[in-house]
Amino acid sequence: MIETIRRLLQENGRLHTPIETLSDSADLYEAGLTPFAAIRTMLAIEEAFDVEFPVAMLRRQSFVSVNAIVSCLNELAPHADRKAA
Repeated sequence: MIETIRRLLQENGRLHTPIETLSDSADLYEAGLTPFAAIRTMLAIEEAFDVEFPVAMLRRQSFVSVNAIVSCLNELAPHADRKAA
């Protein structure tokens, strides 16, 4: 799951810092993630994991780090790691 999230962040996040140099707890907004890029990344994650983020999760804290995204996915679909390719 983490590898897929990192790939999607690399493809959609438009980070100023290379994703491979960031820890899973690093602040993605400090690394250059913008609200628009967060939305692009969220849509890619929804497609990859076949989930839909509810309105309650559409907030900055949900996408602040790889760990935060994993936490959201675990809440939405506990077996999401088996769905993504």
